Amino acid sequence: MRKNWLYLFLATIFVTVSFQANAQKNNKEKYRNRANDPKAGLPYDKKLNWADQLYLQGSYFNAIDYYQQLKQQDERNPYITYQLAQCYRATRDYVPAAHYFIEVKNMAKKVYPYSAYYAGMMLKQQCEYQLAIESFNEFLTDNKKNAAKVAPKADELIQGNTDRTIDPKGMKEAKKRVKREIEGCEKAIASIKDPQPVTLINAGPNVNTANTELSPYPLGDTALLFGTINRNEVITTDAWRDAPDSKERFMYSHKQAGYVDSFQWPMPFYDGQFNDVNFHTANGCWGPGGDKFYFSKCGIDMNDSNKMKCNIYYSEFGRRGWLAPKLIDGIGEPGKNTMPFVAKVGKKEVLFFASNRVLQSRGGYDIWYSIIDPRDGTFRRPGNCGKLVNTTQDELTPYYDTRTGKLYFSSNGQVSFGGFDIYSAEGGPSRYKNVMNMGYPINTCADEFYYILDPMGKPDGYLVSNRIGSYALKNPTCCNDIWRIQYEPRLVVMGKVISKKSQDLMSETVVKMIDQTGDLRTYNSEDGKFLFNMSRAHSYVLTADKAGYTSSRASVSTMEIKRSDPDDTIQVTIFLDSVRNSFSVSNIYYDYDQASLRLESVASLDSVVHFLTDNPSISVEIYSYTDSKGNDDYNLALSQRRAQSVLDYLEKSGVERNRLTARGFGNKNNVAPNAINGKDNPEGRQKNRRTEFRIVTDLPTRRVLYNSAAPGTMDQQERNLQIEPETTDDEQVPAGSKKAPVDDDE
Repeated sequence: MRKNWLYLFLATIFVTVSFQANAQKNNKEKYRNRANDPKAGLPYDKKLNWADQLYLQGSYFNAIDYYQQLKQQDERNPYITYQLAQCYRATRDYVPAAHYFIEVKNMAKKVYPYSAYYAGMMLKQQCEYQLAIESFNEFLTDNKKNAAKVAPKADELIQGNTDRTIDPKGMKEAKKRVKREIEGCEKAIASIKDPQPVTLINAGPNVNTANTELSPYPLGDTALLFGTINRNEVITTDAWRDAPDSKERFMYSHKQAGYVDSFQWPMPFYDGQFNDVNFHTANGCWGPGGDKFYFSKCGIDMNDSNKMKCNIYYSEFGRRGWLAPKLIDGIGEPGKNTMPFVAKVGKKEVLFFASNRVLQSRGGYDIWYSIIDPRDGTFRRPGNCGKLVNTTQDELTPYYDTRTGKLYFSSNGQVSFGGFDIYSAEGGPSRYKNVMNMGYPINTCADEFYYILDPMGKPDGYLVSNRIGSYALKNPTCCNDIWRIQYEPRLVVMGKVISKKSQDLMSETVVKMIDQTGDLRTYNSEDGKFLFNMSRAHSYVLTADKAGYTSSRASVSTMEIKRSDPDDTIQVTIFLDSVRNSFSVSNIYYDYDQASLRLESVASLDSVVHFLTDNPSISVEIYSYTDSKGNDDYNLALSQRRAQSVLDYLEKSGVERNRLTARGFGNKNNVAPNAINGKDNPEGRQKNRRTEFRIVTDLPTRRVLYNSAAPGTMDQQERNLQIEPETTDDEQVPAGSKKAPVDDDE
C-alpha cells in the first residue's frame, strides 16, 4: 500500500531530481504531440502494456498521457482509472488523484478496497478535511469484515503493489492508520482556527526553481546553503542519470542587503569540492566545531536502475583546506543512510541521520543517532531514537537544536495534517518526551520536511514544502521549495470569567474571541480561566456564554505590534451577570413627527448591537412609545414605524432578524406626566417618547433590556439598575410603567 509512494518520496528528498514527477520525460522530447508519437497509434492492448511499463519504471507523467488516451477509449474501465489515480498520487497532483480514486470507489470498491482510503488521503492533502473524514469513514464501514481475497495482476505483484489483495493483517493495520488520519484531519481543522504565531514566505526565484530544492542550511544570518539542480525545465530520465548538469548539487545564496529575507542569485559552492558530477549531493551541515562537513551522496543502484543508493560522507578541514571526503561506514547498511545532522547533546557530539536499515528498525525510514568518539572521531554503533519518535512509517530530515534540547524531524507515521509533517521532541539522543506536531502554518495539508532554525538571533528558520505557492513544474503541488519561516512575537490573551455580583470564578463557561474579519474561536473553560493565541494586526472582542447569564465584553488590539517586538501576554476579565428583568439606555431620539433615528440615537443603539452580539442566546422585543400629542391611531402608527426603524438598524448592524420583534404602543404606558397642574411638561413628554427592549428567554417573565427613558449609558444603567416587579397587564406593560390618558403627540 506504500511502496510506490515511499520510493517516490525518497527520490524527492534524497536526490530531488530523481522525483519522476519532475524529471521523467523519456521519449517525450522526441515526440511532442500525438500526431508524431508512434505509441499513440498502438492497438489498445499494446498501448496498455506500454503504459503499464512506464508506470513500473516510475515515468508517471508519460504513463498519465497514455492512460488518458486509453480512458477515452474505455471510460468505465476501473483498472485504467485506478492506474491514473495512482499516477496522479505519485506526482502529488492531489485534485485529479482524488477524482479518479473516487471514480474507482464508485465503480469497483470490492475489487479495489483501498480506493476509499486513497481518496481520503488525496482529499486530506488538498485540505478538504471534512470530505476526507467522510471517505475514511466509508473505508472503515466497507471493511468491517475482511472481504474475500482478490488476486492481483502480475504487474502489481512485480512492483509490490498489492492494493487489490485483502490481507487480514494488512487490513487491520490499514484501519489503525485510517483512524490516525481522521484524527489528523480533526487536529488540522482545530490548528487552522488557532494558528501558531509564524509567517511563511517562499524563499523566491533566486533560490527555488520549478524542480525541487532541499536541505536548507543557514550560514549565519547572511546566506543560505541548499541543494538544487538549479534548472527550471523538465529533465529527461537519461539526463537525470548521466548528465553532470542534471545532478543535485550544493549552491548558496546571500541575502540582499536592505530586504527582509530576500536572496541574491545562487552561487556555486566550491568549498571542499563536495559536489560530484557523478552523484547527487545534498543534506550538508557543519559539525559543532566548524572543522567537519557532513553531507549525503546518492547515485543509481547498479543492481536496479530504478533505485537510489545514498551514503553519508564527511570531510575535515586540514592545514591546506578541506580534505577528500570519507565514507562514514559502520553506522548502517551501505546505501541506506542519508540526511546527516551533527549537534551537541549535552557534552556529546552526536550524528543524527535517517536510515532504512533493518536491524532494530521500527519500520520504513527511522531517525538514528551515533555518538562521535571524542578521542579519535570514530562513530559508535548507531541507536534507534525510539518509539516515541519513530513509527512503522517513515521519519526523515532530523535537526537537533542544542539551545532548546529538541529534536525536529519529519514524519508521515505520526498524527499529521497532510502527508509528512514537522514534529519536535524533547530530550536526546536516545530518549525523548513530549513529541508535538508543530502546528499550522508550519504544517499544512501538503508535505513538510527539513525544518531548521537560524543559528543566532531571533529564532527564524527554514523548511521545505510542496504547499500551494511553490514554484511548480507540472502541477501546483508537484515540487518542493524552500520556505522562510518568520516567527512572530507570541501574543497571548489570557484571563478569567467572574461573577459580577460575587467576584467568584464562573465554571463551565464558553469563552468566545472574534476578530475584525468575523473569525470566531471558542474556549471551553471548566474553571473560569481561558487562553487564546493572537496574531499581529488584529482587533479582538472577547465574551463569555453561560445559560442564564449575560456577558460583558473585553477588547484587545494588536494593530500596533511589530514583528520585532517581544512576546506579550495581555490579561483581561469578563464579567457575567444573571439575566435581569430590566435595564436601560438613554438617548434614543427622533426628529419631530418622524420615525427616522437621529445620529445620537444611532450611537446609543450601537451598545445594544454589542450586547446582542455578545449574548446570542437572547432575543428581544422592541417597544416604541409616543407622548400624548396627536390622536390615538396616528400615535399608534407612528410608534410602530419608530420600533421598525430600530429593528431595521439592528438587523443592518448584524443582529439576526429572527431575534427581533417590533411593536408600537402609541401613547400608552407613560413613564412621566405629559402635563403638570394643567401646564405642558416638555421634559415628561420627552421621556414618554421612548423605545424599550424586552428580553425573550426561557424564563417565564419578560425583562426590559433597554429603556431610552432612563438616564445614563447602557453600562451605567446596568450598574444602577433597580429591578421592579412585573405587571400583569394584558398589553405586557413594562415594569415600572403605568397607564396614562391619551394625549396628542408633539
